[in-house]
Amino acid sequence: MHTHDFKELSKDRPIEAGPQPAEVALPLRQHIGAPARPVVAKGDVVRRGQLIAEAGGFISAGVHASVSGKVKAIEARPHALGKPVDAIVIENDGRNEWSDGLPGDNDVSALSAENIRAKVQAAGIVGLGGATFPTHVKLSPPPDMPIDSVIINAVECEPYLTRDYRLMLERTADVVAGLRLIMTAVSAERGYIAVEANKLDAYEEFCEAAADFDDISVELLAVKYPQGAELQLIEAVLGRQVPSGELPMAAGAVVQNVATAVATYEACRYDLPLTELVVTVTGEGAGKPGNLLVPLGTPIDLLLAHCEAADNINKLIIGGPMMGLAQYTAETTVTKGTSGIVLLTDAEEYDYGPCIRCGRCVEHCPMGLVPSDLSIVCEAGRVEEMLDHNIMDCKECGTCAYVCPARRPIVHWVKLGKAALARQKARQASK
Repeated sequence: MHTHDFKELSKDRPIEAGPQPAEVALPLRQHIGAPARPVVAKGDVVRRGQLIAEAGGFISAGVHASVSGKVKAIEARPHALGKPVDAIVIENDGRNEWSDGLPGDNDVSALSAENIRAKVQAAGIVGLGGATFPTHVKLSPPPDMPIDSVIINAVECEPYLTRDYRLMLERTADVVAGLRLIMTAVSAERGYIAVEANKLDAYEEFCEAAADFDDISVELLAVKYPQGAELQLIEAVLGRQVPSGELPMAAGAVVQNVATAVATYEACRYDLPLTELVVTVTGEGAGKPGNLLVPLGTPIDLLLAHCEAADNINKLIIGGPMMGLAQYTAETTVTKGTSGIVLLTDAEEYDYGPCIRCGRCVEHCPMGLVPSDLSIVCEAGRVEEMLDHNIMDCKECGTCAYVCPARRPIVHWVKLGKAALARQKARQASK
């Protein structure tokens, strides 16, 4: 589908340093998988880049201090997912002192695939497009799933958000360098940078930066939503479809976000862990929208004050309006999955009705599902029927809810349905 993207609010604002927080709260759950485990205690003095929580398993990611200072507490704090999560709270001493040995200085051309994966894992990098899947896992395909192609997702089709666009323009060479490291890590023969046609300046920058590499292509894609979704991107670039229930690896491809590519380069070149993030703060409720480089754990309300948030905001979204999460409080903090903050002053409220069987959600679903039926079984809590309707194939892109004339909160019900399935699976595993 085609929506107005509202990117004009912040796309021409270069990345700038955001406000320095007096304290940061770093949740132990900033990724898909097991939460991290603290390796520091209240009262410990830490430096920026120091590991403060180790990965809780293979599908997990470590957490590093984003500022230097003293650990104030390890306690439950509000989280963007809607319920409190244990977080390590650090009082910022303002010195910004790096941990010993950081930054490093490495020759990335000499790194092996194993070296690259190890550095990415040590840096606590996750998918920064919003999915937050631990990147080292993506870079470790099983032997029976050889990877021949790596695609850098430079689409950023989510309305309002411009973080990736600014990275494309301001850190073009680092994105290309990150792509080459990812290609080495998975032994891929080809690399692709996929850009939507509404970002011609970024496309031209990438063409120039990749001109010397015969194994990298820059692809200009049609402007539509959700062009940046992994499975749609693989089909658009490679002409391949990922089988139902399978990961992109099954199609011989790995997709990484622009910001993830930059973080991979920094981890391999300088041994830098993920301690800061560029966040777009935008929307009609932002008096001074922008793209801010801030430490992880920065309070959201501090960014709202910096961007002169209006007093009459009636919806605050972490992420974009299609796939982001509306918040009940501004007392959450920036995590690895925070790509943007959207502030709306005139978001309409709707009462939803029963499905009218118009078929618009079926027509627009990029995964070929029947969202109308899926929403009905999820709303009714019929857990046994959710898998019959391929609920796990839903990527929660929001297209169905966007086009629904009955204003049914289809994605909301899908999320609840997936949560119910997870609880059922946990109960069965405990028997």
